[in-house]
Amino acid sequence: MATLSVPNTIMSRRKFLMLGAGLIAGSTLGSWAKMARAESTPITLPTLPYADNALEPVISANTMGFHYGKHHKAYVDNLNKLIPGTPFADLTLEKIITETVGKEDNTAIFNNAAQVWNHTFYWNSLKPNGGGEPPAALKAKLEESFGSVDAAKAELQKAATSQFGSGWAWLVKDGDKLKVVKTGNANTPLTDGLKPLLTIDVWEHAYYLDYQNKRADYVTAVLDKLINWDFAAQNMA
Repeated sequence: MATLSVPNTIMSRRKFLMLGAGLIAGSTLGSWAKMARAESTPITLPTLPYADNALEPVISANTMGFHYGKHHKAYVDNLNKLIPGTPFADLTLEKIITETVGKEDNTAIFNNAAQVWNHTFYWNSLKPNGGGEPPAALKAKLEESFGSVDAAKAELQKAATSQFGSGWAWLVKDGDKLKVVKTGNANTPLTDGLKPLLTIDVWEHAYYLDYQNKRADYVTAVLDKLINWDFAAQNMA
């Protein structure tokens, strides 16, 4: 199956992998966002870190074509129409989010910027042949915070399935402790002083083509077969 065709403004896979390498090497989420913003102006849509069919059968290439190729891209395109001539035009994506949150006049900018960031983070929260046992340091922290890895997964499942309407379930670091939170629509833990470790998208466009109204089945499959514990461990540092 062919890889998604995306516009020339999209980062090359090589640049995206360079960004990923920086994150793996221990870069903070803030520096990752700055690197991504500095690569090009206007803000660009990162290439997926895997082929569009790599998450099958849990998430189909058809879903990826709409979710990444249309929804995620639309947020990027909208943001690039909204920020020219504003005080946010030259800011990092993360800074745009924190500077516009809760400001009624900048709601559209916040929504699109946060959705660009959230979606990029979501793609990295998944990987082919994911799930399984977390890395040792993360496993120990999950056990300390939740009692067990299974208990942490149960909290993520609960947050993802109980979020009313569109939104996100997150594993975050709050000081020295890990916890699970959920956010509605475009909202993100970044604006609450929390450090995101991984996320699960529960907007309907993330799962409806594959699971229809069975959100719980989608969340279970993601947690068991796709969740990227390595990414969470890297972000915990």
